[in-house]
Amino acid sequence: MKSIDFRPLGRQVLAVEQQALAQLEQYIDDSFNQACDLIYHCKGRVVVIGMGKSGHIGGKIAATLASTGTPAFFVHPGEASHGDLGMITADDIVILISNSGETGEVLAIIPVIKRIGASIISLSGNTSSTLAKLSNVHVCIKVEEEACPLGLAPTASTTATLVMGDAIAVALLTAKGFSEADFALSHPGGSLGKRLLLRLDDIMHKNHKVPIVNQTAPMQQALLEISQKGLGMTTVVDDHGILLGVFTDGDLRRVFDLRIDLHNTTIGEVMHRNCVTAEAQMLAAEALKLMEDKKINGLVIIDQQNRPIGAMNMQTLLQSGLL
Repeated sequence: MKSIDFRPLGRQVLAVEQQALAQLEQYIDDSFNQACDLIYHCKGRVVVIGMGKSGHIGGKIAATLASTGTPAFFVHPGEASHGDLGMITADDIVILISNSGETGEVLAIIPVIKRIGASIISLSGNTSSTLAKLSNVHVCIKVEEEACPLGLAPTASTTATLVMGDAIAVALLTAKGFSEADFALSHPGGSLGKRLLLRLDDIMHKNHKVPIVNQTAPMQQALLEISQKGLGMTTVVDDHGILLGVFTDGDLRRVFDLRIDLHNTTIGEVMHRNCVTAEAQMLAAEALKLMEDKKINGLVIIDQQNRPIGAMNMQTLLQSGLL
């Protein structure tokens, strides 16, 4: 079989699309500004509509807007003509996407959108197209050529549309002061959501699961507490429940090396004082960094009176999905 080197072909595609994006900057103009301003002051939602490949790009643009603080959803123009236009209200803004600006399925629903009273922003590569003329604001996404050598498959044009959609979404995100915490609210199931939303109170061992012994307890009792609670450590408190220190598996090895009498020694005599603690509202991600910086495997969570109310270790973080 003939061997083909596909690398030059791939580089040619990249060169065409890079050139298309370089030329796209000229369209970040007054029309772009008007489109962003219209969406910024929108009281409803943004409805993105496109056919074929433009529809696939439109779905991604809608998803990006929705996840960055601008309520948005995608509607297929075919479905729109058969009932889905009922989703659109006068307070909404409709983004219509068509590279030619003459896509029949898209043009067919414009009269109804106008009758509803929603504003129209269009993205196309033809400023003289029917779509551009019927829109409240038209944002140009013209490219000189497609990466497809036949000039048929949407390639550079869809890339330009996608990038323009990103430019709109990120410009709005910045203008609204959208934060990482806001972003996490729409991504609670992802790793980012866990990093920004998960707090120690959500994952720490609580109540009877917290290993606690009094400072006067014999070491045997402390070892039993460590074994039963399974965190590789126990907290040590005074008669009022105030945290005095901790005793860990590592401390146990130290005790063995010193040949300390396990039967006649209290846990208060061998505990590790000045232990690292945290509050229940600390982000789990912050706790992870704290544990890594201090090179510890366990962490005690205390209340305002310095009483242990929770405990955790690296395994707890692993089970939470943060690691």
